[in-house]
Amino acid sequence: MGKVYLVGAGPGDPKLITLKGLELIKEADVVIYDYLINKDLLSFVGKNAELIYVGKQASCHELPQTDINALLIKKAKEKNLVVRLKGGDPFMFGRGGEEAEFIAEHRIDFEIVPGVTSAISAPAYAGIPLTHREYASSVAFITGHEGASKIESTIKWGALAHGCDTLVFLMGIKNLKDIKENLIKAGKDPHTPACVIQWGTLPEQKVVSGHLKEIDTLVKAAGIKPPGIIVVGNVTSLRENLKWFEKKSLFGKRIVVTRPPHQSTKFGSLLMEKGARVIYMPTIEIEPIDPNKALLRSFKKIGSYYCIIFTSVNGASIFFDNFFKTGMDTRALHNITILPIGDATASFLKTVGIIPDLIPEQFTSEGIIHVLKDLKVKDNAFLLPRAKDARDVIVDYIKNQGGRCDVVPLYKAVLPKTPALLTEKPDIITFTSSSTVGNFLKIYGREPLNNTLIASIGPITTETLRKNNIEVHIESRIYDIKGLTEAIEQYITKRG
Repeated sequence: MGKVYLVGAGPGDPKLITLKGLELIKEADVVIYDYLINKDLLSFVGKNAELIYVGKQASCHELPQTDINALLIKKAKEKNLVVRLKGGDPFMFGRGGEEAEFIAEHRIDFEIVPGVTSAISAPAYAGIPLTHREYASSVAFITGHEGASKIESTIKWGALAHGCDTLVFLMGIKNLKDIKENLIKAGKDPHTPACVIQWGTLPEQKVVSGHLKEIDTLVKAAGIKPPGIIVVGNVTSLRENLKWFEKKSLFGKRIVVTRPPHQSTKFGSLLMEKGARVIYMPTIEIEPIDPNKALLRSFKKIGSYYCIIFTSVNGASIFFDNFFKTGMDTRALHNITILPIGDATASFLKTVGIIPDLIPEQFTSEGIIHVLKDLKVKDNAFLLPRAKDARDVIVDYIKNQGGRCDVVPLYKAVLPKTPALLTEKPDIITFTSSSTVGNFLKIYGREPLNNTLIASIGPITTETLRKNNIEVHIESRIYDIKGLTEAIEQYITKRG
């Protein structure tokens, strides 16, 4: 027999999943997931794992609950580690209790991995403490959507109206008017502060506040739809002073990242930390040149080089993957000057045990040339492992100064085999190389660029954009993703 883990995926923000939950996602043979989980979490699933979507969107279930139960048993009996990934917490109105009962009845081994529920996290992201010494000493969590099989409601409206300071209703947007009327009818003050939070903890978060008597009208006027939660109580009045999430500099901005998939995560994390909604649309894939006879020849005479210049993390990564496979290690480089193009490449080199000798102030080929002016170029041999069809600025300089430069192409930047679909209008599209520009135009054309802010990582990329008659609104002064993030933040903050 296999084993089933009922795992809470958290409220939406992918960083709010627990460590144990993330570990299990990585180890799973089968992941069975719902509508409300953040799809970014699925990027951690192993390559050979089976992904099964079972929906469970409001009023629209892809798979009936009985079929989901049967599916869990079937996959466990096939000796799989099964992760049942559920939005929020599996035992907080997530039908996790029903699924656990069914699994237990069939004598399948299982565990419950709690998750951060939207019942507490969405209010926190909206700046609402559910308890407060001066405002609320008690809180109740109530379903806003009772099971269809119930003949009559089991919610004790009188007890809720008088017995609890803060009320949190989950899955109640469609029944908001009834919830309001039942509370007021049971004696709740119509002027009690209330709010509704849609897509809590995500950049799409939207909050509507008002008095209980009018909250349904305000929500309808604002176009709020599920998913969302309802908070009723005096603590909601604290939101005006305590709201913090919506104040992030890039909150709600839809920003396209065009970098290769393996390089997108860090950039995306920087943008999300500022509150942005990141849309991953890689326009290039890195295809290593294999076999690479030229690279192997350079390894055999590695001791003859005066300096090795690394112009990208991709190049450095492929170089050392092959270098170590030959049985050589960094001792073979002890008399060689190591020169990376910038901080990101330098950071990667440190992971393989190499501290760079020099780093240019400007992270471009021209910046490297500025550093080379302080080195002895004449009569010395340089190794330049890089992308195929890269610019020859460095090569030309070394040759003009009387040096020798062995260029070893390591990889090609090619079009993605299955490009991502652009399903929503972005606010900003970022470009981090000339390749991302050319490939974006090949895949998507010019239409997505209309009425959209264009952000460039540096002057070379900007030049490529302008050659294609694309206006550049934002250009980074420091030519890396951190610098580009800061440039975007400054531009938006300045212009509002």
